[in-house]
Amino acid sequence: MDITATYTDLYELTMAQVYHRNGLSDKKAVFDVFFRRSPFNGGYAVFAGLSTLLDILHDLRFDPSDLEYLLGLGFEDDFLDHLKKFRFKGDVRSVREGEIVFPTEVILQVEADMLEAQIVETLVLNILNFQTLIATKASRIRSVAPDKVLIDFGLRRAQGMGGYHASRAAYIGGFDSTSNVRAGRDFGMPVSGTMAHSFVQSRPDELTAFREYSSARPDDCVLLVDTYNTLRSGIPNAITVAKEMEGQGRRLKGIRLDSGDLAYLSREARRMLDDNGLGYVRIAASNQLDEYVIRSLKEQEAPIDVYGVGTNLVVGYPDGALDGVYKLSMFNDVPCMKLSENVKKVTLPFKKQIFRYSNDGWTGADAIVTDDESKIDVMYDPFDPYRSLDLSSYEYEPLMNKVLEGGEIIQTSGDLERIREYASSRLAQLPPEYKRFENPHIYKVGISPRIRSERDRFIKELRMVK
Repeated sequence: MDITATYTDLYELTMAQVYHRNGLSDKKAVFDVFFRRSPFNGGYAVFAGLSTLLDILHDLRFDPSDLEYLLGLGFEDDFLDHLKKFRFKGDVRSVREGEIVFPTEVILQVEADMLEAQIVETLVLNILNFQTLIATKASRIRSVAPDKVLIDFGLRRAQGMGGYHASRAAYIGGFDSTSNVRAGRDFGMPVSGTMAHSFVQSRPDELTAFREYSSARPDDCVLLVDTYNTLRSGIPNAITVAKEMEGQGRRLKGIRLDSGDLAYLSREARRMLDDNGLGYVRIAASNQLDEYVIRSLKEQEAPIDVYGVGTNLVVGYPDGALDGVYKLSMFNDVPCMKLSENVKKVTLPFKKQIFRYSNDGWTGADAIVTDDESKIDVMYDPFDPYRSLDLSSYEYEPLMNKVLEGGEIIQTSGDLERIREYASSRLAQLPPEYKRFENPHIYKVGISPRIRSERDRFIKELRMVK
């Protein structure tokens, strides 16, 4: 996918022109990326999109057509001459892709010349917000179907080209494969698919359709059985074809249910298949599935082996977006912050690191510290001055590492399979109270005494001066 530096909002470029005109382009800036609320009213998020972002930043530039277009928008010649040489030469520090992350803590930090850091803001948020949202949704679906096959069926319902990265993120979150051929090609993901009702409708009858399809796909044949009547024709015809395949030394892989009462139909389908010695034939289901529907089907003991999840996965239903933000925390080597009447929108100064604390297992506490702090004994609630947590007896690990330096990628999270495995392992460590759907436990994220002290001092000074 060809992305150039005009993949941004207009105001990023208008601000960049002002920086250029006033000699501020090369002043160093540090921006923090974080989100304020966990998606889906849940207790966590799965960080995704980092590798995609780093690859784009590494090659980002304005091409001649970009510059010609910007000239037509009224940008100054001198500024456009500067953009001809634009490359992202900054540094990026980040948590590992696949990490489990929580509201208010920094998950990625951009340190670059102000012009560069400003221009990439939209790109950073666009990539990370979306993939993190979808990876988190996928992980929730995986949590209710730990022993089932999950397939991403969402491309046709995705918001345009968003379906491309949605498939990648769903795989990180725990899905087994995708119907998206382009994503499978580019990311090395397994691809899966069955047939559409139109194929059955296009043939003289359902049995002919099944026979022709099984002949063309003898080793990967899944028959869609609800085009006309699931129990009276679809499954009986599938059984006929399965028996014919056995005579050829082949096996029908599965049937798919795409409408109706999935719990009832799957039980009847399982009974009919088993009565005909076809216990090996798997049952797949699709049609507006999400974590709640699948949980209900499991509670009803529906004998479904494979779930194809489309719309609700790739659009991140019901949230649709992660509220990740990109906020300035240092400018020209001076800490800075944003004030707000809403205390939860007041930002934190300084370059930062995140410490994750443990005490014989995952404790449920992360501390936001300055990047030069090596140990703290207490952390404070960012919003409640009377709440704190003693950390003196806990072990900790720093989460953020430099992944891009001077515009060059210096550390990766590995290939997609490795990222997926890491996300799975970290989710397995997260205590169940943070993963429940209803009223999840709130994960503790605090700030170090130094950040707390400096934040409060800056607030007093800024309110007096500004």
